[in-house]
Amino acid sequence: MPSKSILEQKQAVVADLAEMLKSSPAGVLVNYQGITVDADTKLRKALRESGVKYMVVKNSLTGRACDEVGLGDMKQYLTGMTAIAISESDPIAPAKVIKEYAEKIESFEILAGYLDGAVVSKETVNALADIPSKEVLIAKLLGSIKSPLYGFAYALQAVIDKNGEAAPAAEAEA
Repeated sequence: MPSKSILEQKQAVVADLAEMLKSSPAGVLVNYQGITVDADTKLRKALRESGVKYMVVKNSLTGRACDEVGLGDMKQYLTGMTAIAISESDPIAPAKVIKEYAEKIESFEILAGYLDGAVVSKETVNALADIPSKEVLIAKLLGSIKSPLYGFAYALQAVIDKNGEAAPAAEAEA
């Protein structure tokens, strides 16, 4: 039987992980088997720059933390060498970065994820990764709003130019 201090350490890990899961909008569970140290270092750097925490935690501890926050369905994916990427603010960031590396490294595999307190499939995580960034979506929205306004402005300018050319001739006759 483990000592009291070891149990306390494990309980602290579960509590910390449960708090991160509860306070985050999204996360991705991956099988990291076969990733090289170099690729893992680059992955961790990219995740850090995106505001995502990436951790390797024992499956049993991750399962307990998932149970605490209502993500018990994720326990079925906790087999083998798993790691979890948890977003602190952006729900799309972990999916984007993880998918990029999953495409590069054959043995690195997305298992599942969670979004707004619900477990989502691998396919949903991949679909999330394909969503353009917030900045791109805002730019597209502004472009679609701006386009008709430009068309209207050009039409008004054409009317002004047409009437403007006729006005000086009419003033000259008077």
